[in-house]
Amino acid sequence: MQINVGGWDRILRIVVGAVLIALAAFGQIGPWGYIGIVPMLTGIFRFCPAYPLLGMNTCPMKKPE
Repeated sequence: MQINVGGWDRILRIVVGAVLIALAAFGQIGPWGYIGIVPMLTGIFRFCPAYPLLGMNTCPMKKPE
């Protein structure tokens, strides 16, 4: 599992995930808001399983040669 989420992408994922979970916990948007766990975890672990399938990488780190 290589790091493929970096910088602003990571911060945005964590913030959006936390906001969705908080809104769901306070009953503002319903239980579907708990889906926010997905972007939050991908931001925390810095790996998005969809990125390799799409050929994407937002992490500025160089790959080892």
